[in-house]
Amino acid sequence: MVHWWILVVLGFLVLLLLAGWVYRRVDQMRSARLRVEGLTYSLGQLDAMHHSAFETAVRDLLARDGSRDALRCGGRGDLGADVKGYDPLGRYWVIQCKHREKGLDGSAVGTAELQTFNGTGRPVHGGDVVGMVTNGKISRPARVFARQQRLHLDRRVLEQRARGRRPLWEILSSIQQPPKPPRLW
Repeated sequence: MVHWWILVVLGFLVLLLLAGWVYRRVDQMRSARLRVEGLTYSLGQLDAMHHSAFETAVRDLLARDGSRDALRCGGRGDLGADVKGYDPLGRYWVIQCKHREKGLDGSAVGTAELQTFNGTGRPVHGGDVVGMVTNGKISRPARVFARQQRLHLDRRVLEQRARGRRPLWEILSSIQQPPKPPRLW
């Protein structure tokens, strides 16, 4: 082969392009992590958001708390899951966001909404922990249903999580611990 050096140059250029792409991707991930570290919201800020921004804020709080794969997946056809991600203990979280334009003055989250979400959170999405996050109020029957079905929700918890540094899995004491891995010996 007379021009073998052309292949070497092309190979070197491909390696340079690949290295540039990897560097850019790592830099984007680092920037995203720094953006959510120390992230806080007030209830007033959350109340003033559009529902899609509220979902993004819930995703960012999940990321702030240690979920490396927090994903906002809400929208048409989401089957009730607006935010998903694994916590540092390996539990898979499926969260539905119910943003009320008027906050506490808006309509209450009712039992029907929780029943619908309960029908998809674990069986369809495979959630270990299923929760509904709202900036509004929750009807009394809905709170009873949520306790019975191990659905975690509460405006007070949202406020603690959004303002503080404690992750959601520490605030909610009723969350099941992940199963212990099987012993190999």
